[in-house]
Amino acid sequence: MKSWWIRTANGAMELELRDVPVPQPGPGQVCIRIRAAALNRGEFIAGHGLHTASAARPAGFEASGEVTALGAGVTRWKLGDRVMGRCDGAFAEHGCMTADEVFAAPARLTWEQAAASTVVFLTVYEALMAHGRLAAGESMLVTGISSGVGVAALQVGKALGARVIGTSGSLDKLERLKALGLDVALHTREPDFAPAVMQATQNQGVDLVVNNVGGSVFAACIDTMGFQARLAMVGYVDGQVEARIDLAALHSKRLQLFGVSNKMRTTAHRIAAAQALERDLLPLIADGRVTPLVDQVFALDDLPTAQQVMQANQHLGKLVVRVD
Repeated sequence: MKSWWIRTANGAMELELRDVPVPQPGPGQVCIRIRAAALNRGEFIAGHGLHTASAARPAGFEASGEVTALGAGVTRWKLGDRVMGRCDGAFAEHGCMTADEVFAAPARLTWEQAAASTVVFLTVYEALMAHGRLAAGESMLVTGISSGVGVAALQVGKALGARVIGTSGSLDKLERLKALGLDVALHTREPDFAPAVMQATQNQGVDLVVNNVGGSVFAACIDTMGFQARLAMVGYVDGQVEARIDLAALHSKRLQLFGVSNKMRTTAHRIAAAQALERDLLPLIADGRVTPLVDQVFALDDLPTAQQVMQANQHLGKLVVRVD
């Protein structure tokens, strides 16, 4: 079968298409005929911690498809089930998943939408619901709101009844996001948005910040936070992993700062998160309150083109590969 592999080389992520055997499920696994797989920015950033320089690995880690084989001990799923979830080596024709991290794909979703419904929404679940505790009537700032996580955060935030403020360097993307409910659109890539955020919140500050950009805007994010506000550190597309922290603001405003990452998670951690997602957030997708936004779809052979589009920041929401 076709399978894309990825490795760090010359300071960049390089893809290689290989012909490999169809995988077979181990105990507690299901294998699927992959119908679609979604791109995630972290996988294509060199030095992001997902790769070593010397070894290639199967590329991709979320997919949708039909169950084709069951490993020992798997009783929840049956052959032919339409599923989605985390799948290491997702940019391939077949793949295996840990059965406890598999979700039934809602009937209303296309294969492409289903493929884009797990990794991003697991991040958003933890940032907004599990740790962010975003409630109806509260306000949220999302930096880099046109990213996959940013768009999903906007959708879930609105479904929860929150007021959403977002930053982006693209006026066109901000206009498109207004149709999804974006309340306050701030056109900037710089850490200059704090005065506008404070004006939009009558100088009260926001209740939750989702920082997708990184260290270059971290201090400004702190400035926008209100009393007992929370900040989710999600990504650093700016490459800045260090930032100044205003300890006086942290102390006086009783702020809470937390990170959202899968890098150090064990399988047990991932399974617990999957169960929480299925219980608390997937119903919003299943009943139509939230719909994954897929910007462009590429053929499996065109994954390198999709990689280039992602690196050029031309998309809004998710990029997906269709596996026919």
